[in-house]
Amino acid sequence: MTVEEKLGQLEQFDARASMNDASEPKIYDEKLRLGRVGSFLGLSGASLTRRAQRIAVEQSRLGIPVLFADDVVHGFRTLFPVPLGEAASFDVDAVERAARIAAVEATAYGLHWTYAPMVDIARDPRWGRIVEGSGEDVYLGSAMAAARVRGLQGKDLAANDTMMATAKHFVAYGAAEGGRDYNTVDISQRTLYETYLPPFRAAVEAGVQSVMAAFNEIGGVPMHANHELLTTVLRGQMGFDGVVVSDFHAVHELIDHGVAAGPQEAGLLALRAGVDVEMTSETYLRQLPAAVRDGRLATEVLDQAVRRVLRAKHRLGLFDDPYRYCSESRERVRTLTPLHRQAAREVARKSFVLLKNEGGVLPLSRRLATLAVVGPFADERRNMMGSWAAIGRVEDVVTPLDAIRSAVGAGTRVLHAKGASLKAADPVALAEAERVTREADAVLVFVGEDYDMSGEARSRSSLDLPEAQQALVRALQAIGKPLAVVLFTGRPLTIGWLAQHVSSILLAWYPGTEAGHAIADVIFGDHSPAGRLPVTFPRAVGQVPIYYNHKRTGRPPDAAVEHTSKYLDVSWTPLYPFGHGLSYTSFEYLDLNVSAQKIHPADTVEVRVTLVNTGTRAGDEVVQLYVRDDVASITRPVRQLRGFQRVHLDPDERRTLVFKLGPADLSFYGSDLQPVVEPGTFTVFAGGSSVAPLSVQFEVVGS
Repeated sequence: MTVEEKLGQLEQFDARASMNDASEPKIYDEKLRLGRVGSFLGLSGASLTRRAQRIAVEQSRLGIPVLFADDVVHGFRTLFPVPLGEAASFDVDAVERAARIAAVEATAYGLHWTYAPMVDIARDPRWGRIVEGSGEDVYLGSAMAAARVRGLQGKDLAANDTMMATAKHFVAYGAAEGGRDYNTVDISQRTLYETYLPPFRAAVEAGVQSVMAAFNEIGGVPMHANHELLTTVLRGQMGFDGVVVSDFHAVHELIDHGVAAGPQEAGLLALRAGVDVEMTSETYLRQLPAAVRDGRLATEVLDQAVRRVLRAKHRLGLFDDPYRYCSESRERVRTLTPLHRQAAREVARKSFVLLKNEGGVLPLSRRLATLAVVGPFADERRNMMGSWAAIGRVEDVVTPLDAIRSAVGAGTRVLHAKGASLKAADPVALAEAERVTREADAVLVFVGEDYDMSGEARSRSSLDLPEAQQALVRALQAIGKPLAVVLFTGRPLTIGWLAQHVSSILLAWYPGTEAGHAIADVIFGDHSPAGRLPVTFPRAVGQVPIYYNHKRTGRPPDAAVEHTSKYLDVSWTPLYPFGHGLSYTSFEYLDLNVSAQKIHPADTVEVRVTLVNTGTRAGDEVVQLYVRDDVASITRPVRQLRGFQRVHLDPDERRTLVFKLGPADLSFYGSDLQPVVEPGTFTVFAGGSSVAPLSVQFEVVGS
């Protein structure tokens, strides 16, 4: 291969502005013929990808196939809940199934590679991209990361319905200062190893084939120039052998970071650090041929990166059949199928979190004489899809209003009023909402933040609902009818007024294509909600960052003692804690016990707890197991999630659940940043949230 052909394999071009539009000139055709394209971003469709692949394979000197990549984040045509919502299901199998369906649809459109899953731990809801991940917890985030990798990549990467997954963003992107996207990250090495690296390790262990470098810096070194983390840690310590891809235009942005004086230096820094594929900025191909020829870039560094890209294409089976993903018949029959829609409906209703339900307002009867359906989200389609909606179409979406009208009995009148726009008050609409509320026997109010307020470059300094929507809820609540709020969001919101005054709040996230049907299933009691919060809801934005597994302090908060760790103007506790969620039935936890009172550091202990459905309805409960290392040489969190099981029980049914805790669950990074299980007592907590009170102790003895 010539130097230009090698560097071409490392270049990814943004085709969205040209090759997807038949009226545009095919500006990359000549680059394909010269073998100077390794992959495309945003080019999909069986006919378009086949055309580009044919030029690369049949008209270039070496005939190397190209890769087609895009962001397939929570579905492709059939959209599932946004990732934060999927994580709220606490159902690993359901999340894996959703990723599997996304891969089936995306590969039918010719895609080989997706920039998902995002595995960043996020503890600051001001950061808009919290919507793309699994929340604040390392254990849950790692489980979801592995599930999504398995779903996307399947059991055989060379099959025509599997695709390369990308764990992103390496690393600690979710710790951006001020919750401001693309901002600086300043964390300790311990926090890096204990909090932000583990989900990447889980993705690597699940076989992820790609990792994306993050926009941020750590310790003064931008990730796209960070050889220590990209090569020593990711490849050396974790054993990753796949492709590292840059984020959008991020190699060139090393100049803006102030570590490169110009584009050639930026390219040299990135390639030497371990960034194999450069997304869109073309620095490698334009700037590095001269650097190779004059010896500033070692040939072996370039060759290693090229080998990794070629190996990825080989693992996808593209050298055997470069057109295996370019089938227009599969494109037609594998997209938005009834089975896919049914799966989206099931995952969506599993993701809903019942935050509050005083007086049993929910579920509603289908035989109400009159039901008012109010709010700017009630008849909305685009907002049901959330951000990163791939090729999802608004006409595919079932709205809450449509589904409710279909679900109620023939004798029920459904009255609808918008009440307010998404962001602005509308006095006429508000008056109409008040009128239909007075006529109704019960009221459903659909409010939230616009989908475009969550996601990349969507950081917020306030976590409040738009004021127009808050005013709508206040006005309708004052009328005095039974009222439930259905809340749409991609992040925790500060909803203190709702929590205090509204009887029932159902958190629906952005549920996807089958939003309306899933909501109706839960609203009318066909399915009892069992989602749990994967992230803490603060009372006020001033509490941020707030998360359940915080460290202990020498002066823990005590309302009765002045000089302790708390606020003057708000409680130190969250509005809703991590793991919180209610049901239409009730559960009791009994007989928490351990299989041994004393174990050695290498041993495993079994923890058993009995769960009883004490209510009158069948339902799911997410049983959560937390562990605290009571005394250690390094300060430890107050408790850490170490297991969960989603369990279905009929009324009066009981089940004894078994969890196993081994060295990986009890260890932490010692003073030398090596894993260690220290002797001493451990407390185990079991229950329905991170504040579960039921506990038992055991002791680790020996060295």
